[in-house]
Amino acid sequence: MNRRDILRRTAAAGLLATPAAGLLAGCATGGGGDDGGGDSYRGTKSEQNPLGVAEDAPLEVVIFNGGFGEEYAQAHQAMYTDRYPKAKINHSATQEISKTLQPRFVDGTPPDVVNNSGAGQIDFNGLVSQNALADLGELLDAPSLDVPGRTVRETLLPGAVEVGSYDGKFLVMNYTYTVYGIWHSTKLFADRGWAYAKTWDDHIALCKQIKAAGIAPWTYAGIHPRYMSWPVISTAIKFGGPQVATAIDNLEPNAWRSDAMRMAADAWHQIVKDRYILEGSPGLDHKQSQTAWCQGKAAFISCGSWLESEQADVTPAGFDMTVQPTPSLGASDKLPFEAIRGTAGEPFMVPAKAKNVAGGLEYFRVMLSRQGAQDFTRKVASLTVVAGATDGVELPFGLGTVVKALDASGTNGFNWVYNNYYRKLERNLVDAACGEFFSGRIGPAEFLDQCQKGADSIAQDSSITKYKRAD
Repeated sequence: MNRRDILRRTAAAGLLATPAAGLLAGCATGGGGDDGGGDSYRGTKSEQNPLGVAEDAPLEVVIFNGGFGEEYAQAHQAMYTDRYPKAKINHSATQEISKTLQPRFVDGTPPDVVNNSGAGQIDFNGLVSQNALADLGELLDAPSLDVPGRTVRETLLPGAVEVGSYDGKFLVMNYTYTVYGIWHSTKLFADRGWAYAKTWDDHIALCKQIKAAGIAPWTYAGIHPRYMSWPVISTAIKFGGPQVATAIDNLEPNAWRSDAMRMAADAWHQIVKDRYILEGSPGLDHKQSQTAWCQGKAAFISCGSWLESEQADVTPAGFDMTVQPTPSLGASDKLPFEAIRGTAGEPFMVPAKAKNVAGGLEYFRVMLSRQGAQDFTRKVASLTVVAGATDGVELPFGLGTVVKALDASGTNGFNWVYNNYYRKLERNLVDAACGEFFSGRIGPAEFLDQCQKGADSIAQDSSITKYKRAD
């Protein structure tokens, strides 16, 4: 499995998981000491305890209860307890990270470890700008838990540190490596004699054939329509090259109205015009649309590589979900068909005002061990940023296709980061435009105009810190 080239390219392109728009309400760094958090527990550093963990100090861990669930976290916590049996771990899981934890950041009593993920995550813009996150650099220089002679840094795939760094400080540990593409059932396609189309014209011809068989070619998360922005932007990048993403990330004027984006929007509008989308999709959330897809009501769905884990409870035996790149618009595409979007993600952090900062860093050392990473992959069918962690692990069918897609993509992998820079732009403005576009209420030109107006509003807002992505 060769992910190094992709991650190296990601790092070289400057794809940093930088903050999105919006600040924490109020001050995120109030309190201190034993009364209000702030690294109250410290032990003596030694060869066996390089981070100086207080062996009997309690540790509070809050996990985002999303597609990965919380079983993997409980396994990591058991590994931590094996090392520090006197330490009591307070574990909780929620889908509302911001609603649950933002008040605790404000009053200076945050947990020790936070999986800041999901639609309700706390905006990183406020966290970073208000110095609310602990520097994780000490973790990188600590010895690996189970790879002799290596530091934690030396066990990570290239790009893992850069993705979580801000102004040279490693503040966010992104644990997973996610691939985004178009998914279909291998069994369905084999039973029907269909083959995945590599060009857009062939894709439309296949959609016509699928519809004639009484199956909707497409469904999508209508409540979260930004899921469909991913294949549209991917199509544009493959047609016009990585500079399409750079222009969008840098809020360049008319970036959303580029020739590449126009070509992509025109192409994707065809599945709307020809009614190739499952009826009722605009009213479905991500789980409902994914379940309809698993039930064979639709052939294609756009999602990240967490899909297999998220749908494990409802996926029929032998369904064999497979990820594929977006079809090419034509021979003039700058990137080959095999090029696919991928990036490190699923952010974890240790708050600066946590009482047990050393324990939080040690918890991350457990997660980044070979054992911890392999256990995660076995439990949730997702890759991690730990090098070689899938060696000897029997991968589920879908994750195996993810690995194959990454290998085929090689150095042609791509990504964009405007959604990290300016969270509001994707989650509100582009999301709304996608909802109008894929429900058929507006056409391609209006769709791109709405996206561009959203980007312009961010660019003109002096209260939002701007970020520059390198070419």
